[in-house]
Amino acid sequence: MRQTLENRFFLLLLLLVSLAFFFVLEPFWGAIFWAAAITVIFFPLQERILRLTGHRRNLSALLTLLCCVVIVVLPVLLIVMQVVKEAVNLFQGIQEGDVSPGAILDQLRTAFPMVPEILNNFGIDTDSIRQRLSDFAVTASQYLAQETLSVGQNTMSLVLNLGLMLYLAFFLLRDGHTLIELFIRALPLGDEREHRLFDKFAEVTRATVKGNLVVAIVQGALGSIIFAILGIPAVVLWGVLMAVLSLIPAVGAALVWGPAAIYLIASGSWISGIVLVAYGMVVIGLADNILRPILVGRDTKLPDYIVLFSTLGGIALMGINGFVIGPLVAALFMTFWDIFMRDFNAEDESPY
Repeated sequence: MRQTLENRFFLLLLLLVSLAFFFVLEPFWGAIFWAAAITVIFFPLQERILRLTGHRRNLSALLTLLCCVVIVVLPVLLIVMQVVKEAVNLFQGIQEGDVSPGAILDQLRTAFPMVPEILNNFGIDTDSIRQRLSDFAVTASQYLAQETLSVGQNTMSLVLNLGLMLYLAFFLLRDGHTLIELFIRALPLGDEREHRLFDKFAEVTRATVKGNLVVAIVQGALGSIIFAILGIPAVVLWGVLMAVLSLIPAVGAALVWGPAAIYLIASGSWISGIVLVAYGMVVIGLADNILRPILVGRDTKLPDYIVLFSTLGGIALMGINGFVIGPLVAALFMTFWDIFMRDFNAEDESPY
């Protein structure tokens, strides 16, 4: 009896201490998550480098981390700096009247005169839309400029989180196998099931991050290229926006290049508008259909509606990190239920 009471009290304290440790680490969950994601993605490279260096783990982890910095971290920092610059310039252009959403709407009304008539038949006043569009553009650009400026002003916090992420990734790359064995010993789920869960976690993480982010980057880059060719300003800003929206199934990047094509046609640049529509539908649109099955694979590909809701829910709960964490949690949710159905809810053999 006493032994049972001691065990229960110990488990209670273990739970409380674990929760306390969770809240202590809460400010750094973004850095911890991306360190784990980088480790999973670059772990195959780490294994190859480990064989080349004669199983010198410190050197192998350092070389792998340097590859990560060159391939991922530096390009992301350069893109963020350019997005901040273009967002501020766009806001200043709207404030000074160089960019007028009202004038753009007038061009659209002139080019497509049937649209205002249709809207008026439904009781929609196009003049009020014009004012609301102008107000929204000012508000949105101001918010975007403030957010991007806050990123630039919080350089110390960004550098701190980046340093913590790379620091933790080094140890995860170096001691990954040991840490997994410790988790397997600690978790009371059965060694075989735990190995399956960790393998599935690595597979899902790699598939989710590579599948979603790489496709988003490719679509954003393709969009930036065509925008630059057609002479549309702020190409990096619109490319990043297309990359973010490409995580939303079905529409994605078309929410950016579609209105841009309509504006080009309305402003008299028919050829540029048609080229942008064709490029968006064929090149940008097909990039998702071609790359996602290759990078994600059929076994871990989530249905589009699950990706949509998990992405939006992840953003609402965790901010920008939710673009990856949301679909990852959804994939793990489905994986756990799949394991549950196989291990606990298997159909009994028919007696007939």
